[in-house]
Amino acid sequence: MKSIFLLLGISIAFSQHSISQNSGYPEPEFSNEVYSYRKDSANKLLRLEKGYSKMNTKTKLGGMAGAENSYSIDGERSTCRLNSGTNLSFVFSTGVEQGKKTSPQTDSIMKAHGVDPAMMSMMQDGMMDPYKMITLYQVDAEKSERKIYLMKTGGALPFASKKNKSSDKYSFSVKKIRDGYWELIIDKTLPKGEYAFTVIGMGAANMDGTTSIFAFAID
Repeated sequence: MKSIFLLLGISIAFSQHSISQNSGYPEPEFSNEVYSYRKDSANKLLRLEKGYSKMNTKTKLGGMAGAENSYSIDGERSTCRLNSGTNLSFVFSTGVEQGKKTSPQTDSIMKAHGVDPAMMSMMQDGMMDPYKMITLYQVDAEKSERKIYLMKTGGALPFASKKNKSSDKYSFSVKKIRDGYWELIIDKTLPKGEYAFTVIGMGAANMDGTTSIFAFAID
C-alpha cells in the first residue's frame, strides 16, 4: 500500500499544470498549497505561512490527569495577516493538468511495479477531494507556538482540568475552477484570531504521517 501512495505522489509530481485562459483565476506558483485569493480588482494570490506537523499525543499520569492529540505551529502569531474575516476566498491546486492524470514516464514506473495506471488514476480522482483533504481550524495561541487540538480531555484526578475541548472548525464551499484547481469560499465571517488549514496529501512528504499546515490570522 505504501508503494501505491508513493507512486501516486510521483504521478502528481510529474504532471504539468496549466489553466484555462478564460477562467480569470491566477495560477499558484506552488502546487499543493493553500493561497489567500483577493477577488477584487487586484485578482492576486497571497501565499500563507507554511509549516509541517505530526500529530502529537500527550498524556499526563497515564491519562488520569488529562490527554491531548494536537498539531503545532512554531510562534504565537502568524506572519500572514489579513485585515478582515469577511468574504474570504482561498485557492488550492494539486498541479494536475486538466484531462491528464499521468504521463508516459509515470505509466512506465507504475507498470514496472505491477500497478495499473488506469486504476491509479481512479484512486487519485477519489482522493483529490478538497473536502477530504483540507480542514480549516481556529488555533490556540500558547507560549512560543500555536496548537490545533483534535482532542483535549480533562483528567479524573482532583487537581486535573475537567474540561474537554477541540479546536473550532470552519466550513467552506468548494468551486471547481478546473481539474486539480479549486476555490475555497469560507461560509461565514471569521472573527479576529489565528487560523490554519491542514492538508492531508498523498505526496512523498506525507508518507511519514506529516500534515501540511497553512496558517494566517485575522486582525
